Amino acid sequence: MPNITLPDGSRRSYDHPVTLAEVAAGIGPGLAKAALAARLDDRLVDLDHRVEHDGRVSIVTAKDPEGLAILRHSTAHLLAYAVKELFPEAQVTIGPVIEDGFYYDFAYKRPFTPEDLQAIEQRMRQIAERDEPVRRQVLPRQQAVEFFEAQGERYKAEIIRDIPAGEDVSLYTEGSFTDLCRGPHVPSTGRLRVFKLMKVAGAYWRGDHRNEQLQRIYGTAWARKEDLDAYLHRLQEAERRDHRRLGRELDLFHFQDEAPGLPFWHPRGWQVWQAVEQYMRRVYRDSGYHEVRAPQVLDVNLWKRSGHWDNYAENMFFTQSENREYALKPMNCPGHVQIFNSALRSYRDLPLRYGEFGGCHRNEPSGALHGLLRVRGFTQDDGHIFCTEGQIESEVAAFHRQAMRTYADFELTDIELKIALRPAKRIGSDEVWDKAEAALRAALQGCGVPWTELPGEGAFYGPKIEYHIKDSIGRGWQVGTMQVDFMMPERLDANYIDEHSTRRRPVMLHRAILGSMERFIGVLIEHHAGALPAWLAPVQAVVLSITDESADYAAQLTQRLQKQGLRVESDLRNEKISFKIREHSLQKIPYLLVVGEKERKSETVAVRARGNQDLGVMHLPEFEARLRSELDSVLAR
Repeated sequence: MPNITLPDGSRRSYDHPVTLAEVAAGIGPGLAKAALAARLDDRLVDLDHRVEHDGRVSIVTAKDPEGLAILRHSTAHLLAYAVKELFPEAQVTIGPVIEDGFYYDFAYKRPFTPEDLQAIEQRMRQIAERDEPVRRQVLPRQQAVEFFEAQGERYKAEIIRDIPAGEDVSLYTEGSFTDLCRGPHVPSTGRLRVFKLMKVAGAYWRGDHRNEQLQRIYGTAWARKEDLDAYLHRLQEAERRDHRRLGRELDLFHFQDEAPGLPFWHPRGWQVWQAVEQYMRRVYRDSGYHEVRAPQVLDVNLWKRSGHWDNYAENMFFTQSENREYALKPMNCPGHVQIFNSALRSYRDLPLRYGEFGGCHRNEPSGALHGLLRVRGFTQDDGHIFCTEGQIESEVAAFHRQAMRTYADFELTDIELKIALRPAKRIGSDEVWDKAEAALRAALQGCGVPWTELPGEGAFYGPKIEYHIKDSIGRGWQVGTMQVDFMMPERLDANYIDEHSTRRRPVMLHRAILGSMERFIGVLIEHHAGALPAWLAPVQAVVLSITDESADYAAQLTQRLQKQGLRVESDLRNEKISFKIREHSLQKIPYLLVVGEKERKSETVAVRARGNQDLGVMHLPEFEARLRSELDSVLAR
């Protein structure tokens, strides 16, 4: 009879097989009410799962990450149930959990309308009110295929046919609806109370554009109404901060059909770019990097030798000239190896650090493009360090310090570190990967920082540390990386001469703090809601004249500030000053300097800071000192 060990180490013994719902009830009525599923030893199971042998048990509630995922996946099934009740001819396909919610794909004869979405959500609430039990059953694969074929659900039948022969298939039934699923699920539909359907979008069956198009209904589900309300507020705030809209409103950049995934930078946007690039150039210089420039187009044979051809060709752009095939570089690393190989290197030269603002192109699917955040042409603050094995930890630690200081200067302070480990599709032996992964762990341990690990998410040539920042509304963005690569120097025949006059392979560290410049600027725009810090702002101040008589004085002030290298413009139009102030405030200018006859005579300016802050009247040197101090807090480090 089972002996069950609970998370606190206590044990409970039963003289008969027991369900996990009964275990929860035995611990307490509050837990029984909150329980959604359970973890038995190392696997998640339903509450009605019967325990017949000894094991470790923890009850899963909505407070647990797994519990929230179970809520969302169960709500996806609730969505499919409601669709089948309202539109019996619709076929169900797949409905996974995604970040903050779920979706379900349907095949139906016509597009779902907003009115349909409202009706589906209402029916979901009615089914939840019915509090129908959710039950699991297991069928042989062929019997499950026949079950769904009899219902006209050909997509489900196709999914089951791909399951290895001989494996059983689990189905879940709630009321009149049965779906294919591994589970686990909530014990009844009444547990699903806090949800909302968000939108309908197109999707291809199995993500392949050659297949038929389906309709994807997105939704979100939470444990508490307060959590749903907070999520919807974040979505509203995200819409307000959308960098694509702000890019138009602030005249920073635009996109058009003639260049999909490739931005057109306007003067103000390019000024932001230059502020970021020049800042990073200083980081290069202060950290001992030599800035280099490698070709944009390289013979495909180099990409075959590097391993990109076998592992990345579907994401590359190709061209031909004089019967020779070339590729636009998707990455900068092979070019940097060629620069390293151009001379005989000694161990005394190592570590050798190269940096490049390298333009890369990747053939992203058109449906994945998203403003500056997902483009086909981008520039990286890319660097590669050639070093010995013994120098890995110190170089990774130095990079970590550079990265954290850089993020702080951009006012990004909530940082998580993750180590992405070996993927299934990779080059190199397990022994080499063991060594590379251990080096990254040791370096972070030496820095005294915590990290989590991401199995299977490393690059094909090596594991990497990922820097994930959270923006001002709590969204996560992966930006910087540090990768340990033993393989590319081998494949591209990079060597140095060690202290015994023997040729050795260097280790290659791939590093970027910002990642894609385009993407990082998009993140910055959204993080700051377009109100960039003065050192980054495309225009740091605008001088506004009140009358025509003060226009010459305003122009003189503007020229004086511009000669100091400040990004200052003037507005001398014959418009009401209130109109000018409002117009430039909407452009999120850090400082507005208002001058009239009184200011002209006293050689002062009336200063307004962003956010409608009236800083009063100042002599120009006083304002210059204020602005210079603000800029120097970052730029003079």
